[in-house]
Amino acid sequence: MYNPKIYILKTDLLSDNWYILNKVTYRYHKEDQTIETHIREVYDRGNGAGILLYNTKQKTVILIRQFRLPAYLNGSETGMMIEVCAGLLDKDHPEQCIIRETEEETGYRIKTVRKVFETYVSPGAVTEILHLFVGEYDSSMKITDGGGIASEQENIEVLEIPFDDALNMIEKGEIKDAKTIILLQYAKINKLI
Repeated sequence: MYNPKIYILKTDLLSDNWYILNKVTYRYHKEDQTIETHIREVYDRGNGAGILLYNTKQKTVILIRQFRLPAYLNGSETGMMIEVCAGLLDKDHPEQCIIRETEEETGYRIKTVRKVFETYVSPGAVTEILHLFVGEYDSSMKITDGGGIASEQENIEVLEIPFDDALNMIEKGEIKDAKTIILLQYAKINKLI
């Protein structure tokens, strides 16, 4: 990591309760040769992976529904978000992570996934890079009910939704999660289903 226009002056730890919140003071060398000092808070929760599971024969996708406190605090009436399966890497390779998360959250044991791209989730405040995948599923891959891991306090509802209905849910505001919208639009643009 090197940018000659940026010089980190100091990093102060504000919290490491759940993840890491730092206050970073840095100098920014502007194009007009002036130098500004900036102070920003940066949230580091690690990197993650997400996947859109799709079934070409049934023309369906697997999504999940779970409570998200930040969404609830910012106006979501119930806080229940419909999303693609996702999770933090926990030091795993992104592909290993998403295969593990898929089984834990959805109950599907998949063997093959395809990475479609990486994205910064909210680059103005969060360091996370999200590795996004797609993968085909069918009923023979279902080995458990899914629902997440109790020790991680996950309470996940698994949804099998017709692909066209999922796209309509975006337009109706029923799906508001960015990674989910990105992957559903990717599937539409690339005619996966």
